Amino acid sequence: MKNFSLMILVGLAVLGLAGCPGNATNTTGNGSNSRSNTTVSNANTINSNVAVVVNSNTANANGNAVDTAVSMTTPNGFMTEAAKGGMAEVELSRLATTKAQNAEVKKFAQKMIEDHTNANTEMKQLAGKKNVTLPTELDAEHKAIKDNLSGLSGAEFDKAYVNAMVSDHEKTVLLFKKQSDGGTDADAKAFASKTLPKLQMHLDMIKGIESKMK
Repeated sequence: MKNFSLMILVGLAVLGLAGCPGNATNTTGNGSNSRSNTTVSNANTINSNVAVVVNSNTANANGNAVDTAVSMTTPNGFMTEAAKGGMAEVELSRLATTKAQNAEVKKFAQKMIEDHTNANTEMKQLAGKKNVTLPTELDAEHKAIKDNLSGLSGAEFDKAYVNAMVSDHEKTVLLFKKQSDGGTDADAKAFASKTLPKLQMHLDMIKGIESKMK
């Protein structure tokens, strides 16, 4: 009888150990922790990959911007953009000599025709030397500005013309400064450096006129 009871107790003990809820919970807990850690690890990996993609896209975007900036330091890119601006400043200023009401605006327009005609002629000679084909007509942006100015008169024309000249000269000064600082061709760089002070003077002049019109 004692042996039978002992066997029952031993059997119960074995069953208790095998089916202990605490151990099952720990096992499940460990499995959950393992899955949780794996999930976190995967999430971190995904986040890391997303970050890399975002940074890569940003880098590509910045790279494109840099490439564009760099192209403006080559003879072709620089002279093509400079020709667009120079041609526009002459044509818009021709309108101003007949349509402007403000005497100071008319005087500025006449100076633009003279200075930019000379600069454009010099740049054409340089372009021929470097085998660069320059545009021969206004681009779409400046055509639209010219069309708009053609329909204006008096003070309304003066203000629109002055605004256009400020915007154009800000872009042109930046373009020539980039070429002057980092041009890849010695002749184009020298032309930009020589012309830049006059362009800066134009920008200062037109901003002075603009400040009086506000």
